[in-house]
Amino acid sequence: MSRIGNKPVKIEGGAKVSVSNRVIEVEGPKGKLTFQHRPEIDVKIEDDEVSVSRKSNVRVARECHGLTRALVANMIEGVTKGYEKRLEVVGVGYLAMVSGDTLQLRVGYANELHRKIPTGLNVTCPDQTHIVVQGCDKQQVGQFAAEIRALRKPEPYKGKGVRYQGEQVKIKPGKAATK
Repeated sequence: MSRIGNKPVKIEGGAKVSVSNRVIEVEGPKGKLTFQHRPEIDVKIEDDEVSVSRKSNVRVARECHGLTRALVANMIEGVTKGYEKRLEVVGVGYLAMVSGDTLQLRVGYANELHRKIPTGLNVTCPDQTHIVVQGCDKQQVGQFAAEIRALRKPEPYKGKGVRYQGEQVKIKPGKAATK
C-alpha cells in the first residue's frame, strides 16, 4: 500500500493544474510542464488538491501510484518555486563561463569543453568558479548538472574537478616515502 500515493497534493503558489486524456498540465509563474500518466492510474482535481488513485491492485499500478503523485508534486513545486543546482569548479586555471546558449569549461584538457544549454534551463556563472543551473523541471535541472559534473569529476588526490556545492570529496593520501 502506497503511503505517498494516498496523500493529496495541495495546489498553491498560483499554479494551475488540468487533467485531460491522461495528460497532466501544470502552469505557474516559472513555466509550464506536462506529464502523461499510466492508464492504471486515476488523477482527479478537487478543492485545490490533486488526488492520485489506482484502478486495480496489480503490480504496475502499485509501482506507479506513489511515483505519479511524487511527479505531480514536483511539477507543482517546479512551476511555483523552481529548482536549482550549484556547482563549483576547483583547480588552478579551471574556469567556467556562459556565452549565448553555450557553457564553456576549461578544466585541464587541451581544448575547452562546450555544452549547449537545453531550452527551459537558465545557466549562469556568478564568477569563474561557480555554475548555477535553474529551471522548473526537476529532472532536467539534475540531469544537466550531472552532465556538467561528469565532464571532469573531482579526482581523489588533489580534489580538482567539477563538484556540487557543498560536496565532500574524500582525499586519498599520496605515495608514502619509505626509508
